[in-house]
Amino acid sequence: MADPYSILGVSKGADEKAIKSAYRKLAKELHPDKNQDNPAAAARFSEVTQAYDLLSDKDKRAQYDRGEIDENGQPRSPFGGGFGGGSPFGAGGPRPGQGGGFDFQGGIDLGDIFDGLFGGGGPGARPQGGPRPQPGPPPKGANVAYEHLVSFTDAARLEPQRITLRDGKTVEFKLPAGVVAGQQIRIPGKGQPGPGGNGDAIVTLKLGKHPFY
Repeated sequence: MADPYSILGVSKGADEKAIKSAYRKLAKELHPDKNQDNPAAAARFSEVTQAYDLLSDKDKRAQYDRGEIDENGQPRSPFGGGFGGGSPFGAGGPRPGQGGGFDFQGGIDLGDIFDGLFGGGGPGARPQGGPRPQPGPPPKGANVAYEHLVSFTDAARLEPQRITLRDGKTVEFKLPAGVVAGQQIRIPGKGQPGPGGNGDAIVTLKLGKHPFY
């Protein structure tokens, strides 16, 4: 997924109101019910919802802005996926050391890197059996967005709701106290499959009108 700010068309300094407004506009245009003959719109709708899911969560947004997680909410690798995003030698970079070599600021041991490139035979490589960085967890599948209309009476009584998923199965979920229109409910494990497990179903609630008002 691309940068969530770009997907929603907002700046990185946008406030919650601007982000929510941008999402509602795009969701209305791309909703699958209005684009049944356009698979690309459905995929775009899912992408927009996933971007909003990340940016509407203050903690996740802060982690993303700090570079701790990627666009899918997964932890980034220690080097950010390669050396293109910055020097692995720390802010000071390599500096001349004794004997014409280099010592590295920040205490980074490059034994594992050279070990992987040259088979561990070069000088300074980490001895076999030493600790190695653990790979990050495999990514989960993408979240899937749904909309669900809740009657005024059900909302008032917090009646359990049922929704039909894309695979034809139905699942029940509970309404939170003080439910409002536009509120989102996350149903874990009901999204698309992935190497690290299924993503989640994200249900946006719509509230019906009172029969007498």
